[in-house]
Amino acid sequence: MHRRRLLAVSASLAAIAGGTLPLFAAGGPASGPIARYDMRAGTISGIGSMGAGGRPSMATLMRGASGGGNVQHELLLRLGSSHAPTGAPQAEHFMPDGARLGKSVELVTPKTERAPTDEIPSSRPGERPTGRILIFWGCGEHAPPGQPVVIDLSKLSAGQVPPGLFSGAIPRDWGPTLENSKTFGRWPAEDGKYARPDSSLIGAHRVAGNYSPEMDFTLSHDFMAALSLSSNRNPSGSTLLSWGALPDATGYYINLFGGKQGPGGQMGDLVMWSSAASQQFGGGLGDWLSPGQVAPLVANRTVLAPATTRCTVPVEVGQAAPDFRMGTLTAFGPEEDFSYPPRPANPKQPWNLEWTARIRHRSTTSWMETQGMTMGTANSQGFGGGYSRGGDDEDDRGQQGQQQQQQCKPKKHGGFGGLGGALGGVLGGGGGRSGC
Repeated sequence: MHRRRLLAVSASLAAIAGGTLPLFAAGGPASGPIARYDMRAGTISGIGSMGAGGRPSMATLMRGASGGGNVQHELLLRLGSSHAPTGAPQAEHFMPDGARLGKSVELVTPKTERAPTDEIPSSRPGERPTGRILIFWGCGEHAPPGQPVVIDLSKLSAGQVPPGLFSGAIPRDWGPTLENSKTFGRWPAEDGKYARPDSSLIGAHRVAGNYSPEMDFTLSHDFMAALSLSSNRNPSGSTLLSWGALPDATGYYINLFGGKQGPGGQMGDLVMWSSAASQQFGGGLGDWLSPGQVAPLVANRTVLAPATTRCTVPVEVGQAAPDFRMGTLTAFGPEEDFSYPPRPANPKQPWNLEWTARIRHRSTTSWMETQGMTMGTANSQGFGGGYSRGGDDEDDRGQQGQQQQQQCKPKKHGGFGGLGGALGGVLGGGGGRSGC
């Protein structure tokens, strides 16, 4: 394919959900797109950044506590096409030099791929869920009447999710998948390459392969800045979370879970809390959301407005989860969309769309509190990325190290992804959807 793709123009596309086409205004495409490309760029800080590439050692945590906090970048690429390849599937993404990923990265076609899921935690892997889940939501000194919602896990069959536990109002949107594409490729792969803390996405990009049209587009948005969050316990027992606003954030969402240890070291009650004004957990809130998706969520107070810089975790949440708490703050960011060819000036002329491409951004930070210790929070000098004893200003960062994408096992996205893998996801870098 020659470089006529340089004529590609940015289009105002709605989110590309699953295998469906973009939602265009009147006069949409007569056919296509043949290929859909999805990029997700994340900035990871706090506990998640320390877990990048493996579990953090105590030395790593100590370095973080002394002010050497880590910030990592993650980049997820997905190409789906309605065409079969000529020979074995092959596709590459050629990036600007500032990406520091070499000449190109290869988009690998996996044999299998598992979608991220929200899960009920168990006290040990393989065991049926036991105990109770206490569900709280909303920022404020005290939980409103009617909270917590209590779910008795002992009455459920193995693997059965209580109705209404996880949000179905915000569907996950991973764009192209192995299931909704005739030919599919994704990166990170097993090439040992990963986005670096100093990687930049700004500049010209080209995607070429033997099962999709060649794509050319230029990105003007880079990775978002890192979040820095402080967590301070109030005398009343509530917790004030505060953070520095990011100029390109479209909204914020905080989710936290914690617990109380039961007899014999087993988990007792599990506590879930989110910053939403209604009972909203999991689902698409753990993924990348476009500005068009975030705007109505801000309006109905599921997502905090972009001017928000603080939220109080109610007293009752701390009382119900005295032994440990883990949380993630997500800042949803900008989106860029492209398509080829441009919409014809003559509305009677068919618009045969060849390809679409989009890139979504977010920044996440996470923290963990246990036995009087807080990890992944800001110290008195600013963000430290390590741990501080209770009473200090606490900051957090959340998400998984991209290095773990190369491991052939299911992973979960969005803060801690599924609840069952939360601790491993934070300390071990458990990522998103995986293919083998």
